[in-house]
Amino acid sequence: MKKLWTLGCLCMLFAVLLTACGGGEAASSGNANQPVTLRYMIWDQNQAPAMQQIVTEFRKTHPNINVKVEVTPSDQYWTKLETAVTGGSAGDVFWMNGPHIVRYASNDVILPIDDQINADKIDLKNYPDALVSLYTVNGKHYALPKDFDTIGLWYNKQLFDAAGVKYPDESWNWQTLRDAAKKLTNPAKGVWGIAAPLSDQEGFYNTIPQNGGYVISDDKKSSGFDKPETIGGIKFWTDLIQDKSSPSLAQLTDTATASMFESGKVAMMYAGSWRAIEFAQNEYTKDKVDVAVLPQGKERATVIHGLGNVIYANTKYPKESWEFVKFLGSKEAADIQAKTGTVIPAYNGTQESWVKSTPNFHLQAYIDELAYAKPYPVSKNTAAWNDAELKMLIPVWSGQQSADAGCKAFAQKMNQLLADEQK
Repeated sequence: MKKLWTLGCLCMLFAVLLTACGGGEAASSGNANQPVTLRYMIWDQNQAPAMQQIVTEFRKTHPNINVKVEVTPSDQYWTKLETAVTGGSAGDVFWMNGPHIVRYASNDVILPIDDQINADKIDLKNYPDALVSLYTVNGKHYALPKDFDTIGLWYNKQLFDAAGVKYPDESWNWQTLRDAAKKLTNPAKGVWGIAAPLSDQEGFYNTIPQNGGYVISDDKKSSGFDKPETIGGIKFWTDLIQDKSSPSLAQLTDTATASMFESGKVAMMYAGSWRAIEFAQNEYTKDKVDVAVLPQGKERATVIHGLGNVIYANTKYPKESWEFVKFLGSKEAADIQAKTGTVIPAYNGTQESWVKSTPNFHLQAYIDELAYAKPYPVSKNTAAWNDAELKMLIPVWSGQQSADAGCKAFAQKMNQLLADEQK
């Protein structure tokens, strides 16, 4: 969902919400012993087995509550959810992320859960403060954190060995990576040293703070894209393309970065911790690759983000939905996510099991990066400027516009959109 809801959609939504259970009450529409089926909307097929395992455990103590896990591809999820919300048919419980939480909460699409948290004595100190804050809007809590993620440098050991390049470690900096990428590039074999896709979370949201820049000001009122440090964080990527150490934007558009990495076409890629399970299950990468902390620029940095589970305001089963969300936020559910290697669970104290779940990979790198992780940049309507960000940077990545010109042009657009948020 890459735009504000239209006035018509909001009117439809208001009509739908008139029939919803008000406030944050945990009242059920049916008999306490009457079987109900909840719909749980998620966007990652790789996580579906763990989510189903969590449902199975949940039903052992809640036999009258069935849960149907519905998986929608990530590139279709927000569009489908928006359509479902305006039609009054969204899942009872669904995944939420930082870029969308403020808009969904502000438009009363999801239920605040403060009353339930207090009634059931949920200790929010069991989750990272950054994630609790992320899902708090206007002083109200709207989600229990599900997981968190940082970004690591994945590398192909086989290609490194063939090129005689040492594996990445904490000593690497931007220049080390750039030099290694050149050595690893082998046009005769169709191999590039690194992939430099036009990506925010797995790309420039890391290199911008590493260079001392920022995406959005702390007061959420101004863009940082016209700052030299931010522009330098963008040039990190475009320089790799100009070096011909990375496929072009067109090539990376035709074939996903992960697919290139999983077929040995690129030797390195920046990737989120959620990809570990994908690489562990892939026949090519499961014993040929590993991960290290990101190379440092002027400073060390990585972006941190995490998902939350929220309750649809128009659910017929708010009480049952809360029981499920509460279980999703429990240590039991976190242990399942960790031990299956699915994601880094948000519940404090369970992360070590995730690290141990895939001994082939040095997953501790992702945990080590927490010491210098930077919050995912968000505002009241993140999706609006995030959409413009990716579109307006296309000419920069394709070499049609300089990083300086492209970033400054986008800064003007972003500042306009941020000003609109204040109205």
